[in-house]
Amino acid sequence: MSERVDEMGTLTDFGSSLAGDFAHCATVTRKASSNFYYAFKLLAPPRRRALYATYAFCRFVDDIADDSNVREPAIVLERWREELDRVYSGDPRYPISRALADSVRRFSIPRRYFEEIIDGVEMDLAHRRYRTFEELRLYCYRVASAVGLVCIEIFGYRNPQARTYAENLGIAFQLTNIIRDVREDAERGRIYLPLEDLERFDVKEAEILSRQHSARFERLMEFEATRAEQFYALAQQTLPQEDRASLLTAEAMRLIYSALLRRIVKSRYRVMDGKLSLSAPHKILLVGRAWASGRLRRARD
Repeated sequence: MSERVDEMGTLTDFGSSLAGDFAHCATVTRKASSNFYYAFKLLAPPRRRALYATYAFCRFVDDIADDSNVREPAIVLERWREELDRVYSGDPRYPISRALADSVRRFSIPRRYFEEIIDGVEMDLAHRRYRTFEELRLYCYRVASAVGLVCIEIFGYRNPQARTYAENLGIAFQLTNIIRDVREDAERGRIYLPLEDLERFDVKEAEILSRQHSARFERLMEFEATRAEQFYALAQQTLPQEDRASLLTAEAMRLIYSALLRRIVKSRYRVMDGKLSLSAPHKILLVGRAWASGRLRRARD
């Protein structure tokens, strides 16, 4: 497979097999050091490949808003909307979209979820602040819950309540990302923490942008972490019993992200010092724990 990134930020392809397209998506996922990569290993190969294609699409589209080398990102996003037409009509042009086309056909994934993801990235182009949590929640739904709704179509489920589970879990994941990435976002001039929360704890925007850590900042972050924990709890409460086996990969991701949030809390929210993460062995241990829990549950059933 041979490809390059052109000046508009889209992939130009010079010929590839579908197997090569999926291999490219797997490489994108692995190189991103994604918290998802290890959890995907729990899936059978067809579902795993579809998850790699979904992740690669999300990663590529999200980078359009963050990459300073991409000129006119709004135009590039519009091109990806047009590419979705090709994905769903069976005429995709690029490695990621070809892999995605095979996946949406195989697992009957609704197009509206991918549209929501692009809508969320467009919010990054237009908004650098969110006044209220309700405004931020819409953003979280689009960039994270919509991804979760795609994922459960690939995992498979029987109870429609699984969609509520995916929505809650997506919001919990994105809130965790926001807490972890305060410094990185500030360096781009963005503050995702709701401004009403900054005011509540008397933290100024300038303090965030200059990456100041204080007791007031710790109280603000504790408030945000508690909110994220509430969404993790909601996800657990809305996980249908009959879908626990098929959603085992989602549960592995929940264990990983919950552990990341606990590490941040344990550090006393020292996110201004650098990006906190979990080691690969720790992630593998958590995935193994999810797998063992699933095996034990099936044995009891």
